[in-house]
Amino acid sequence: MTVDSTAAARTPRKRTAAKKSAKKSAGAGAPDLVQLLSPEGVRVENAEHAEYAAFVEDITAEELRGLYRDMVLTRRFDAEATSLQRQGELGLWASLLGQEAAQIGSGRATRHDDYVFPTYREHGVAWCRGVDPTNLLGMFRGVNNGGWDPNSNNFHLYTIVIGSQTLHATGYAMGVAKDGADSAVVAYFGDGASSQGDVAESFTFSAVYNAPVVFFCQNNQWAISEPTEKQTRVPLYQRAQGYGFPGVRVDGNDVLACLAVTKWALERARRGEGPTLVEAFTYRMGAHTTSDDPTKYRADEEREAWEAKDPILRLRTYLESETDTDEGFFAELEAESEALGLRVREAVRAMPDPDRMAIFENAYADGHSLVDEERAQFAAYQASFADAEGGN
Repeated sequence: MTVDSTAAARTPRKRTAAKKSAKKSAGAGAPDLVQLLSPEGVRVENAEHAEYAAFVEDITAEELRGLYRDMVLTRRFDAEATSLQRQGELGLWASLLGQEAAQIGSGRATRHDDYVFPTYREHGVAWCRGVDPTNLLGMFRGVNNGGWDPNSNNFHLYTIVIGSQTLHATGYAMGVAKDGADSAVVAYFGDGASSQGDVAESFTFSAVYNAPVVFFCQNNQWAISEPTEKQTRVPLYQRAQGYGFPGVRVDGNDVLACLAVTKWALERARRGEGPTLVEAFTYRMGAHTTSDDPTKYRADEEREAWEAKDPILRLRTYLESETDTDEGFFAELEAESEALGLRVREAVRAMPDPDRMAIFENAYADGHSLVDEERAQFAAYQASFADAEGGN
């Protein structure tokens, strides 16, 4: 399996053509977003974005390679988890394919003492926070309810209920402010969650109490099968205006821009200037989860257009044209990537099979007749498979 996707391994575009395209994208009619690295892998100079660019002005080639490595390994882990689900080793998987830059850029912007509240797709952020990838898989295999101690990495357990983690993040941030700490909180959610009442309540409380929280919305264009235009009449980042705090739209496939804008928002929070909404404008290249079929509701042409904006290819092009990064780096990363895939595969297959009856054990403390009836029905259903196999 290829490390950095077929897209990332393509031959870089010619420099002159890339410059022309970058200039064109910065002109009239360009998307209203912060972009520091164009889809062609060219640094974008924009005076309006200088405030954000200052946060990555001194970034080194080594740090850029580190961001590239993060994205490649995160994509490799994600691909392995998807394969494992297809092979029956996981019950479900939510892929982040295409959203690596948004997650790695924002994740690397956080400090160790910041606290992160994810959804169920923040595998790249988990990587940045030091959570071992294999610990993410137990819940999707059905053998645990999380897999890591949130306080060890200041990274909360995955939240399945859509949007509820924004309330948790807001409350935690209010506590941070009362404690007088200078740390900040990041709440991740998607464009679909932005329609939830929990998110609206979070915006209200964080604004009124000036909570040090960054709301990081990964707008991947589709809330399962519902496009963004069916959820809002304005760009999502503009919703912050109604609550009295700033909103910024950033190119979610530009790891430099995501890093810079998130650092800027976190510094605001630490200075006591309250919340910020960051909308990372990106695209979900795969299915919503492995139980979804995106071909039922979106066109192949749409995905192909976004493949040209691949976040890994974008940074690789820049590394090859503007730094001293040689082929040896990419070859070593390929080997590291394959080793990670093997480790993940072996770890999952070493996990126990889930206890199918455990779901009934903690529904009520003292038992319940309806649960007893459902348990018996499910047990009979499971036994029917054994009877069928025995009959063969």
